[in-house]
Amino acid sequence: MKLVKPSDALKKSKRVGRGHGSGLGTTAGRGHKGAGQRSGHKYRFWFEGGQMPLHRRVPMRGFNNHNFAKTFEIVNLSQISKLKAKNIDAEVLSKNGLISSSLVPVKVLGNGSLDKSVNVTASAFSESAVKKIEESGGKVIIQ
Repeated sequence: MKLVKPSDALKKSKRVGRGHGSGLGTTAGRGHKGAGQRSGHKYRFWFEGGQMPLHRRVPMRGFNNHNFAKTFEIVNLSQISKLKAKNIDAEVLSKNGLISSSLVPVKVLGNGSLDKSVNVTASAFSESAVKKIEESGGKVIIQ
């Protein structure tokens, strides 16, 4: 089915520099002198014409220290179900290419299903992952 746009949806572009009679001749609507009249000039999208910009008008609030942020490697149950091992930990996951390193914290998410019982060792688990692992007869071990 083809969508039909309303007749006013397509706006014709300004034809600048086409003589005095067009209304956009000589300076082509750019005004006289200054950077805005020169070729290659663009205002940054956050520029407010010399007014104090929004990001400086609004007061600072709070502080996030990125040095203490916890970053996890994410593994889904659908990926774990493809592994043949009975006991799954960070080393098994890194050997199978599911995580980049066995030294980083791992979080197991409940996307997918398990058809066999496995013992999974990880730093964190989602509630749905714990439920699915225990329903399949496996164990959840938090490192």
